[in-house]
Amino acid sequence: MAGNGALPTARSGTFSIRVLVVDDHGTMRKIIRSLLHNVGIDDVTEAANGEEALEVLRQKRVKDPDVIICDLHMDKMDGTEFCNLARRDENIRKRAIPVLILTGDDDELIHDVALQLGAKAVLTKPISAPDLLREIQSAVGFAVGKCGSALQPQ
Repeated sequence: MAGNGALPTARSGTFSIRVLVVDDHGTMRKIIRSLLHNVGIDDVTEAANGEEALEVLRQKRVKDPDVIICDLHMDKMDGTEFCNLARRDENIRKRAIPVLILTGDDDELIHDVALQLGAKAVLTKPISAPDLLREIQSAVGFAVGKCGSALQPQ
């Protein structure tokens, strides 16, 4: 960590990470991928719902993501059910991959439920690239991608 308690920056050292984006809307997955690209994160895997995300996490040939960004409301399996099943799956749970729920829903009760079911944080849409990066760094505990104050989503 940097001396002032902040996470390391591009000048003090950053790391590249893998991200799993889980959202049932392809357009939203593209937007999240673009935001991640804007902050220097390009190793992104996508899943269209919680079921697909669990399949990705259970595959032995795929490297684990360092963080999961998951929508709250999805068809087949939503974000809270995904968090609950991932937490109950011993093989996934022991890997301790942080889950960030990204939602347009501002209902505090639903946010609290997601946190109780294992989400590291609940983020509300819209979100900027720098804010998303800050949340990812907080979740993983180190600086990632490229840091800067002038990053804007495209």
